Amino acid sequence: MTVQGNQQPGAKAPAGERIQRGGRRLLIGRVASAKMQKTVVVEVVRSVRHPVYGKFVRIATTYKAHDEKGEYKAGDLVEIREHKPISREKRWTVVRLIERPVET
Repeated sequence: MTVQGNQQPGAKAPAGERIQRGGRRLLIGRVASAKMQKTVVVEVVRSVRHPVYGKFVRIATTYKAHDEKGEYKAGDLVEIREHKPISREKRWTVVRLIERPVET
């Protein structure tokens, strides 16, 4: 991932996220659930170094993202962008589809 936009010199974005112009974070994750209307649950996995043991641990965080057309399905790899609050739990919107798994 690359850091873009107008950040302070030497500042880095946390692992697994990019900063875009305007300061809105971009995350890449997999759609875990698409059972709601106009909402998808996106799971973002990042690796963090354990403070004591030094081993890299995978941490998964789920975000509810707005999907206006209902076009994304479970298993899709998508990019989500931070947004003003849309509902009680939705603060993200789906920007684009990166990869769709092959159906057999």
